[in-house]
Amino acid sequence: QLQLVESGGGLVQPGGSLRLSCAASGFAFDDYAIGWFRQAPGKGREAVSCFNNENSRTFYADSVKGRFTISRDNAKNTVYLQMNGLKPEDTAVYYCAADCLVTSPDMVKYWGQGAQVTVSS
Repeated sequence: QLQLVESGGGLVQPGGSLRLSCAASGFAFDDYAIGWFRQAPGKGREAVSCFNNENSRTFYADSVKGRFTISRDNAKNTVYLQMNGLKPEDTAVYYCAADCLVTSPDMVKYWGQGAQVTVSS
């Protein structure tokens, strides 16, 4: 059974850092582009970052470019999202997703359970 399990969320002050992890199991990890979406209260789910498994290219939403970094460890079947310079507007539930190379969140095949990230002083 395919599973995506996020960890690493929490409460952090503005300007702080967090690292999210997404551990995958139950499927051929190498076959999927895995990335991150987020959903803030009262808003729709939006793409944050995606790691293309075929060419190792990365995608970032404009709002997080230069602050967030996605990486992938195929040996551990895990994808990471390093978040630096966090802002209150980054507050959201962050979801791991496979396949993240989609034009709409509705097209994502598999979701993790979500990890809450709260940026507040």
